[in-house]
Amino acid sequence: MSTQPALVSENVQAIENLEGGPARGGSFRGRRIGGDSWTTTFLLALCSLTVLIPLYVTIAMAFKTTEQAVEGSAFSLPAPFSIDGFREAWSLTDFPRAFTISLLVTAGTVFGTIILAAFASYAISRNWERRLFRYSFFYLLAAMFIPFPVLALAQIRLTGLAGLDNPAGVTLLHIMFQLSFSVLLFTAFLRSIPMELEESARIDGASTWQTFWHLIFPLLAPMSATVGIFAFLASWNDFMMPSLITSDPSLQTLPVVQSIFQTQFSNNYNVSFASYLMAMAPAIIVYIFTQRWVMAGVTQGAVKG
Repeated sequence: MSTQPALVSENVQAIENLEGGPARGGSFRGRRIGGDSWTTTFLLALCSLTVLIPLYVTIAMAFKTTEQAVEGSAFSLPAPFSIDGFREAWSLTDFPRAFTISLLVTAGTVFGTIILAAFASYAISRNWERRLFRYSFFYLLAAMFIPFPVLALAQIRLTGLAGLDNPAGVTLLHIMFQLSFSVLLFTAFLRSIPMELEESARIDGASTWQTFWHLIFPLLAPMSATVGIFAFLASWNDFMMPSLITSDPSLQTLPVVQSIFQTQFSNNYNVSFASYLMAMAPAIIVYIFTQRWVMAGVTQGAVKG
């Protein structure tokens, strides 16, 4: 009986040695995790600087006068602050018109992508045992690996013949090229929704259409936000597709308009940076207020409930 406390004491001491006592200054595991976390933090901070530094330069240059932009340092603060660059960029690029076209194209892309991807994903996920739906999913996944430049010549020809060489055609193509990735996200999320919910709705007499709109689609809100954010960023920032598809220069989106007028304010750096800032501000604002839904939707769809 007298040896039991000694054995307990030895076991406790052994555990303390493994975990790291006061003499060892913490466990090896704790030091290892701490070291890795500092390394990760440093790498993330370094990557953040590659984005924050150009953003700071853009903001600083946009609020400078023409003399300050040409003679001063890119990293110096404006002294004094000037909005002349914004005024000139606003009138030079006809910003309200280009902004409205970009907004309409992007809004149509987001709405069409969410609706069509939700329809397709629901049909595929609930008919997975059928070969046609399963192969349709694989077909859409394969389309993710075909970039637009490969199909650019054919798309230009087809949109011209169909009379879609305008923002409406750009919107349609944006939806089609966003459909593959969006269906992938929606399908993964739908598999986490219990089938018992739909069975209960059908017992109550709901049709497939009613079940989707009144039960399934509201549950897709987190993933719809994620899909909408990706579609918004891809459509708003796209340059190649509108520049190749839209034949009328007066109907071009903001990125293309900036490229057209680039030579006119190439020496006025404050005007060019002001134009860039006005163009990317909506995307930055939207992402800041909605980025938490991106990871929320992806992680919810990654774990089966």
